[in-house]
Amino acid sequence: MAKALSGEMLPFVDLKAQYARLKPEIDADIQRVLDHGRFILGPEVAEFEAALAAHVGVTHVVSCANGSDALMLALMAEGIGAGDAVFVPAFTFTATAEAVLLVGAKPVFVDLTAENCLIDEADLERKIAALKAAGALTPRAIIAVDLFGLPADYQRLTEIAEAHDLFLLADAAQSMGAEYHGRAVGGLAPATATSFYPAKPLGCYGDGGALLTDDAARAKLWRSLRGHGAGGAEYDAVRIGMNSRLDTLQAAVLLAKLPGLPEEIEARERVAQYYDRHLPASAARPPRVVGSTSAWAQYTIQVAGRADLAAALRRDGIPSAVHYPLPMHLQSAYRRYGDGPGSLPASEKLAQHVLSLPLHADLDEATSGRICQVLQRHLEAHDA
Repeated sequence: MAKALSGEMLPFVDLKAQYARLKPEIDADIQRVLDHGRFILGPEVAEFEAALAAHVGVTHVVSCANGSDALMLALMAEGIGAGDAVFVPAFTFTATAEAVLLVGAKPVFVDLTAENCLIDEADLERKIAALKAAGALTPRAIIAVDLFGLPADYQRLTEIAEAHDLFLLADAAQSMGAEYHGRAVGGLAPATATSFYPAKPLGCYGDGGALLTDDAARAKLWRSLRGHGAGGAEYDAVRIGMNSRLDTLQAAVLLAKLPGLPEEIEARERVAQYYDRHLPASAARPPRVVGSTSAWAQYTIQVAGRADLAAALRRDGIPSAVHYPLPMHLQSAYRRYGDGPGSLPASEKLAQHVLSLPLHADLDEATSGRICQVLQRHLEAHDA
């Protein structure tokens, strides 16, 4: 369990404890790969793709090297590039907008709603209307991000996408294992991109990613694009692609972890509920949305005096993280694509107040209680 010794820092995500629980399964699957030696596109890759498709309830899963590549592959397959615009939430990890720029398109930053920290559909519609009126770019796609593990409102986003003939891509890098109105993340949009970064609810032991869909033509195109644009004949590139294959060893780790994903999500939910009940009132809890469950990639509160609180936690051996200190439209690489400070107020406010606490399946109640006590003690002193 996650308990720090004197003078040691607690793990933010305890991958060592997770490995100890799953050691027999992980070791056996890795050894199988070492024995057959097919380290690129070995049989475990296709086996994992089929297992994940069955788990989520989609027809096709195409694995790739990482979550960023998954986003790029999805955009490339739609022919999105120069002269096109893609609508993205401003408050998320850089990969979402980075992928848009790397295919030659332009990101259009959209604010979040203060209530649920997800893309603001009203602001999205305003941005679509403004872009169409300006006429300089062609609106092509919406990337919806399931921030911190909570699914976006895919029913409303689907309506908007269909009304404006836009491709809807779900960025589920943080939400694999979550549900939206009884449906698993992965089948909520025409295409879903995800990441298997080690700290994710479903993570491998390196980089990894995947695309999920029910569209056979899309899946076939993704497979070509991830392998240098290969066609049917050997060494015949039929399009410009990229090198983005999931290593067989990483697929083996994911195969060992996938059966336990529901229990992983349940354990994370128990920790989140404990935080909900025991955190001080002045710490704003993460949103919960009726009809949705979260994968709890992060448990992110909003507090005043964040830097002082993070320092107080650190003195007590408790790590924390800021996801994210700047919305993208204020970051150096993206400023030219945004409208500057004050243009996306909810995103800018979140960036000033968010603080993520340790949360993982092996975080015991005693340690969770200690974290809450430190928060209580510090915030009472801060408010006094």
